[in-house]
Amino acid sequence: MLMKTLKPTNNAQRNTVLIDYRQKLHSEVKKYPRNLFKKLPSHAGRNNQGTITIRHRGGGHKRKYPNVDFKRYSKDKIEGTIKGFKYSPYHTAFLCFISYRDGSNALILAPEGLKIGDKILSGNSENIPIQTGNNLLLKYIPAGTFIHNIELKPKKGGQLARSAGNYAVVRGSDEDKRYIQVKLPSGEVRKVLGECRATIGKMSNTENNLVKKGKAGRNRWRGIRPTVRGSAMNPVDHPHGGGEGKASIGRKSPLSPWGKKTLGKKTRRKNKLSNKFIVRSRHQAKK
Repeated sequence: MLMKTLKPTNNAQRNTVLIDYRQKLHSEVKKYPRNLFKKLPSHAGRNNQGTITIRHRGGGHKRKYPNVDFKRYSKDKIEGTIKGFKYSPYHTAFLCFISYRDGSNALILAPEGLKIGDKILSGNSENIPIQTGNNLLLKYIPAGTFIHNIELKPKKGGQLARSAGNYAVVRGSDEDKRYIQVKLPSGEVRKVLGECRATIGKMSNTENNLVKKGKAGRNRWRGIRPTVRGSAMNPVDHPHGGGEGKASIGRKSPLSPWGKKTLGKKTRRKNKLSNKFIVRSRHQAKK
């Protein structure tokens, strides 16, 4: 297991468990092309009027967003070679630096098991081999195959199973292969158009769930501000606030800061158009 612990000079470091990037990330490239990265503006969770619309955000270390190729349509039938693996501050999984035969470069999500020098291929034909890192149409992927970076609409780019260690499984298809049944990481079984694409393999950095940050400062570096309990606030700030001593919330059910019911309140629309594509919900899977 490629994890590391710190020398415990204080209590925070005593409980810290981090990923050892030196063992995991290797590269033949000394300097990555500048056009693969861009600076995203920091809004600290505020809109154009300065009002906080997303709580608990602000500060954080300066970082650049890597332009990850989630589509890979422009590189169909052009073989690419993996030249290195890179850390991304915006993603939990690692990234692959790909050098294509036509001389172009790209960053893609790194599947588990690939190494420097391996070849990858993408395309919309059934001649694309079923091997880790290859990107092809769902209707050409056999049942039981692990996949990630799954499209929901053709040519829109991968949207599902993109975080560290995640993967989905192809369950089967209709007779005409128009729709493919895919079991998602949540346990939900869903129909996806066979013309949509997916990448073979599991996502990298499977040990990400074992990380223990150890101290609050590590979250502040990531731009995450503290979260305070509603019952610790004043009545003007939260429906749970106020009272003498440790008082109960004094409501029939827990409420959000805006007075809406929470903890068990269903938020998905009953008439959502994509409901018809769900074969088995994630709630049924848990049962």
